[in-house]
Amino acid sequence: MPKVFDVVVIGGGPGGYAAAIKCAQLGLKVACIEKYINKNGKPALGGTCANVGCIPSKALLDSSWKYHEAREALAVHGITTGDVKIDVKTMVERKDTVVKKQTDGVAMLLQMNGITWLQGEGKLLAGKRVEFSPHEGENETLEATYVILASGSSPIKIPVVPLVDGLVVDNAGALDFTEVPKRLGVIGAGIIGLELGSVWARLGAQVTVLEAQDTFLPIVDRQVSRETFKQLTKQNLDIKLSARVTGSTVKGNEVEVAYTDANGEQKLTVDKLIVAVGRRPYTEGLLAVDSGVTLDERGFIFVNGQCRTDVPGVYAIGDLVRGPALAHKATEEGVMVAEMIAGHTIHINYDCIPSVIYTHPEVAWVGLSEEQAKARGEEYKTGSFSFAANGRAVAANETAGFVKVVADKRTDRILGVHIIGPQASELIMQAVIAIEFCGSVEDLQLMVFAHPGLSEVLHEAMLDVDGKAIHSAKKKRK
Repeated sequence: MPKVFDVVVIGGGPGGYAAAIKCAQLGLKVACIEKYINKNGKPALGGTCANVGCIPSKALLDSSWKYHEAREALAVHGITTGDVKIDVKTMVERKDTVVKKQTDGVAMLLQMNGITWLQGEGKLLAGKRVEFSPHEGENETLEATYVILASGSSPIKIPVVPLVDGLVVDNAGALDFTEVPKRLGVIGAGIIGLELGSVWARLGAQVTVLEAQDTFLPIVDRQVSRETFKQLTKQNLDIKLSARVTGSTVKGNEVEVAYTDANGEQKLTVDKLIVAVGRRPYTEGLLAVDSGVTLDERGFIFVNGQCRTDVPGVYAIGDLVRGPALAHKATEEGVMVAEMIAGHTIHINYDCIPSVIYTHPEVAWVGLSEEQAKARGEEYKTGSFSFAANGRAVAANETAGFVKVVADKRTDRILGVHIIGPQASELIMQAVIAIEFCGSVEDLQLMVFAHPGLSEVLHEAMLDVDGKAIHSAKKKRK
């Protein structure tokens, strides 16, 4: 007899485990299938984010920034550190400890909520049946009233640049270098490439980033992307735009990368090469031919605004479907689907999902950029304010960057907020709340912000929209 569940979730990443937990909290019998095996040969939950993505990269970013501060930033505070040295092995071990805490925590949450964790692969069959192929033992068929597909994404590969263990790596391999490469190449100036490049640049690597597009960070407001480029260049990241990689050759312990730019054919020799050109939906082995679920031309599972597929009772969430490939977006979709399965009404405001680049300074944004507002034909107004004019930022010696606001000129409603600067990942949530509740520029202008605080920069940027900023002389009130 097949095992029967109310809900079977395929995928134990941020979207999948959140969906499973919420379903269980709502009284449903749930199974969560996850096939991931970590580098120690152990099954692990948490998906790419917890194992080889968001969490481990932030652990290394934090370690590398502390090293940078010890060498470059503490003397001005009267703190002498002496001869600061790097122990990459300890850094990586700490990163692995952080990852284990996260993944073990997810496993504990599933256990506490009475969820059956099935270690192996899941494939959706016709009739909402799921074929489960365990890592050990015989295949079995599961039956479910509802199925949630949440298998995430995988790194895009470049056919002309095959991965070579320890030399040419993806994001996972870049987290496990055993020493700081003298010369590091990064293909792709997206979020992953810039974060990983920043880690190793701070630790002393000479980093060259090759980006095929002629525009740096086109997903970001142009004014912010220009400032980001300037700040990262100061940190010895050599970012080459319009650089199209045509191949790579391993020569001993080096990698020679061939690429073309405006000046013709070029070559770059590095000790390590990271391939970070984006991610694609991971649907390998996920769908039987007769499952009834369809993919679009880019390989995403086709869903409506409520994450419903073409098959009644089958949902797809996270990186498998349209929208930004963000862990928090996947989590909220998982919760939304669980609530709908339980008969509740819930929605996600896809126009109000924040994005963050965890470089230093951090970059964060929500809503429309100025370019997007212009393309939509919006009548808009903007304001901005620099961290260099903020007392808290000056006291912390963190003055790079600014906050920019885009607002509707007619209604005063906030359309977007864009930040490059200290703690941008935290400050952006104030803007998210304001936009989610249809806040106006005047609403935030009239709020009292604690002094001294970094959030005052957001306040002054709102004031600047109407030429009212107190600590800026660039505009006069009309």
